[in-house]
Amino acid sequence: MPSHEEMVRAVERYVEAFDKGDAAMASGLYADDATVEDPIGTPIHQGRDAIHAFYTMSMQAGAKLRLDGPVRTGGDYAAFAFTVLVDFGGPKEIEVIDTFKFDAEGKVTEMRAYWSPANMRAVEA
Repeated sequence: MPSHEEMVRAVERYVEAFDKGDAAMASGLYADDATVEDPIGTPIHQGRDAIHAFYTMSMQAGAKLRLDGPVRTGGDYAAFAFTVLVDFGGPKEIEVIDTFKFDAEGKVTEMRAYWSPANMRAVEA
């Protein structure tokens, strides 16, 4: 199981991947058979190719992430709150909580994103 520090570093690299617009960097954090459910209740993206395609689409919208506090870890999970800054017909912020589940090698095997339209708001440009 990865250490607290290793899981925090993976979250930091995830945020960095969005800053760089680097879908390969984001999808490289995942195990080959990983799943992404973003947001909860939507179709699951399974496997690194599907996850890469999902992040490519997300990053084309110019999404940037800002952590809203420390990464919390327990067992093989990390949870983190953050704000997505994106332009959907004008600048918006989306408040999100993600969870990552890690395998023994420190790869993410499951990502779940908790947010809904109720967590989205328009902001000044």
